[in-house]
Amino acid sequence: MTRLVVAAGQAVPVVGDVAANVARAAEMTRQAAARGARLLVLPEAFLTGYEPRAFEDTDALPHEDDLAGDLLAPLRAAADAAEVHVLVSTPLHRSDGSVTLSLVLVGADGAAHAAYDKQHLDPTERAWFAPGGPGTSVVEVDGVPLGLAICYDSRFPEHAAAAAEAGALAYVVSAAYLEGSTRGRDVALAARALDTGTHVVMAGALGECGGVPITGGSSVWGPEGHLLASVADDDGALALAVLDSDVVAEVRTRQTMHADRRRS
Repeated sequence: MTRLVVAAGQAVPVVGDVAANVARAAEMTRQAAARGARLLVLPEAFLTGYEPRAFEDTDALPHEDDLAGDLLAPLRAAADAAEVHVLVSTPLHRSDGSVTLSLVLVGADGAAHAAYDKQHLDPTERAWFAPGGPGTSVVEVDGVPLGLAICYDSRFPEHAAAAAEAGALAYVVSAAYLEGSTRGRDVALAARALDTGTHVVMAGALGECGGVPITGGSSVWGPEGHLLASVADDDGALALAVLDSDVVAEVRTRQTMHADRRRS
């Protein structure tokens, strides 16, 4: 049996102030640790805020070379001290000159690296970001393999299916859902859990995007699509649940869609 306590966190970021948002992420890391979590997942573009004016100020966006430097130092120190892994999303300048919308994994040892780049960009995002390359990103935290996704990725069943095929026991989504999109969010994420027989973890952004409220709703679903934990739109809230490999194995003996999928 492998178990992992995960916290899906949400907070209102300071738009364009990466240092302030790194400090908030460090604070939430300590809060998650105090509640027993070993993994904290934060929302889409948390280090800048999910806001066009932040994305357009390209000179202020983090560079991948910054991940080991001073910029993330408070978060890396908090993760190291608390022995908590953190997945945090940010726009990221890459060494090839592109800008991606990425997930950075800060390990419980304080090491940080870019772990995933968003593959499915919505039409507005294509003005600012390059899509991530093909393939599946699965990282292991405390022996639990996690498939990584950012928001719109999760609307494509094959994305979650590929993560499960690669061994993921949970599908982890860093997201920003604007007002009016919550029904689609909840249906899609519960479906991804049932499709693949995995847990689904979603950290939802708060704040505003172009004057439209962003809805939060951070949640965790079990491998049959049942909601295990959820928060509404509270600033600084954490939705905690246990990811359990035995539960995944038991569900997959009854719900066999993952095994029955045609693989050409």
